[in-house]
Amino acid sequence: MNPLIHTKPDGTRVVRLTPGKRVLFLTKDYASIEEQLHAGRNLRMVDVDPASLLDDINTDAMTPAWVCFRHKPEDIALDAYAGLVHKGGAKDGARVFATRALMDGGFEVVVSGQRKGTGSSRETAPQCERWSGVHLVVAASFAPIHERNNINLGQLMGSYEQLARLQAGEEIPLAEFTERYDQVTRAILEEGGLFPFSAAYKSGKAKVPAPTTAPRPMTIAEKILAAKLVGAQGAAHLAPGDICLVKVDGGYSHEFTTAQVHHFLAQEYGPDYALPNPAKFAVFEDHLLYADGVKRMAPFAAQIQTLRDLQNEFQRHTGVRDYSAKQGVSPGICHQVAREQFVDPGDFIQATDSHTCMGGGSNALTWGVGATEYAALVHSGFTFVIVPETIRFDLVGALRPGVTAKDLILHILKVHAVPEHTLDRVMEFGGPGLASLSLDERATLCNMATECSAKSGVCEADEALVEWIAARRPGVDKALLRARCVAPDKDATYHGGRYAIDLSKLEPMVAEPGDPTYGKDVSKLGEVRIDIAYGGSCTAGKEHDFDMYALVLQDALAAGRGVAPGVKMYIQYGSEAVRDYARAKGYLDIYARAGVEVINPGCGACIGCGPGVSETKEQVTVSAINRNFAGRSGPGRLYLASPLTVAASAVAGRIVEYRPGMFSTTTTTTNAGAGPKGS
Repeated sequence: MNPLIHTKPDGTRVVRLTPGKRVLFLTKDYASIEEQLHAGRNLRMVDVDPASLLDDINTDAMTPAWVCFRHKPEDIALDAYAGLVHKGGAKDGARVFATRALMDGGFEVVVSGQRKGTGSSRETAPQCERWSGVHLVVAASFAPIHERNNINLGQLMGSYEQLARLQAGEEIPLAEFTERYDQVTRAILEEGGLFPFSAAYKSGKAKVPAPTTAPRPMTIAEKILAAKLVGAQGAAHLAPGDICLVKVDGGYSHEFTTAQVHHFLAQEYGPDYALPNPAKFAVFEDHLLYADGVKRMAPFAAQIQTLRDLQNEFQRHTGVRDYSAKQGVSPGICHQVAREQFVDPGDFIQATDSHTCMGGGSNALTWGVGATEYAALVHSGFTFVIVPETIRFDLVGALRPGVTAKDLILHILKVHAVPEHTLDRVMEFGGPGLASLSLDERATLCNMATECSAKSGVCEADEALVEWIAARRPGVDKALLRARCVAPDKDATYHGGRYAIDLSKLEPMVAEPGDPTYGKDVSKLGEVRIDIAYGGSCTAGKEHDFDMYALVLQDALAAGRGVAPGVKMYIQYGSEAVRDYARAKGYLDIYARAGVEVINPGCGACIGCGPGVSETKEQVTVSAINRNFAGRSGPGRLYLASPLTVAASAVAGRIVEYRPGMFSTTTTTTNAGAGPKGS
């Protein structure tokens, strides 16, 4: 039970602050944070300008990767906010929060600005606060997965106005903190989290009313969820805000998260717990496979091995599908392998990673959840869902040469994510322009829906999708696949709005260091020399991505060029199937001649755990991955770009957009041994 919630003699439940406990204001002025942590300074909401509060605190800042190598929440909390570091000045790169700083500060409230908890779905982020004694989190807005993780842990979330009243000594009815939610979410918070609520539901104490929405036109997401309702009799209809129990078609976890799932299940249901449908779920060894080769990860080798061992123990214990590495080689990144092997149109998929939404490119509804929620759903086979709103993007025209889906999603991030049009909504992609995008490019769009702080992304289906799946699964019934495809109703309501995007008007873009929303046209970037070019990750390790790398590098080789002197370029397969595809196409010879290092399947540099990470803060990387938070892929400056831009920049030695034939008009020598000398 949340210790800030008190029951009065008349049964009324109220929230009040604890005498002697403190409120921590995360401001843009890091010196102010340090004064609160170490000098005992106390601030009051009435004296703080909300504009001075820190926006876009991402989960990497709250619990960077090396903190997530611990699986017990009480150990994670020791280094809460370890990724929040000084930028510039004498303290450049130094941690704002030392070990135990939050835990020993006596804080029970943490306050910040807009979009708290962006980035990875890691539940370790709210865990680091809760197990440090924080039980009320105040912000202007929350990223959707982070908000759900807070709810599942029983963490209250409040407003600036509510905090001012609490600091003035007022008791506030609990209902004021929970009334904006549906009755199930209110019950989860009031019971103290998801596991206590699940026990109350099982005992009959808590109820989940069946939706009563009248027939109405529905979006893709609404139709998929309506088809999965537990106990539904006949055709069902849903609308945004409906709360329901929904059957899960499948899911997965990886070695970064499985240990917590195993730990929570054993704690809640005993060491002999069992799963009712293990064949629906899987474990992947993909995230930490190459961590041993990164110098700064060496101190955490034992913790990483513990995570691997616990995932293996979970797999043996439960019998879920096993995608572990064999002889040091992973089958691939979970999201890529899932779409290749078992995500089907119309599926509802849940997994412990924020890029689970990549499956939306296959006309499935997929999103990431925290370890607590995943543990609950694999144990029951269903989950609680609040039907999300949808925002529609109608694509028209076609992309010009040199422009990709990565440029499209960077455009959407800049234009629609910053003003929060996409916040906590499903991004539905359709229109005649969608047909001009390959299935891999559609997956890129949906993959980065999470960077938009969206609930998920989903694409309309067509015959190209059916053929793509059938080509990878021998014997699949195409007619059955077609029958599974879900289209929105003609008059569906899009609460997030409906936006037309002319693909032909888009330009190659980059996201400048710090956040994927910092988009800029490459043509307006100016001179940015690079040290590293990286192509890979779930976002850019697909077959079509490898086509793009090969296109640019073959163009360079024809002009007597290769990777520029002083630049290292890495390309990493998203899966074994992608590796086999690249071999069959003859791409490995092109990459070798151009001077590229090719890496076996895995996540790698995207999470700072593989070749391609920067080693110093002075290094500059241009990368095709999905997010560029500080420290995400090493201490250097990280620009996000498309596979075409990454490969062209590797040859040019600076960030440039790709234009066919561009290398024949300039003269630059290649790296030694990287193919013919410059023209």
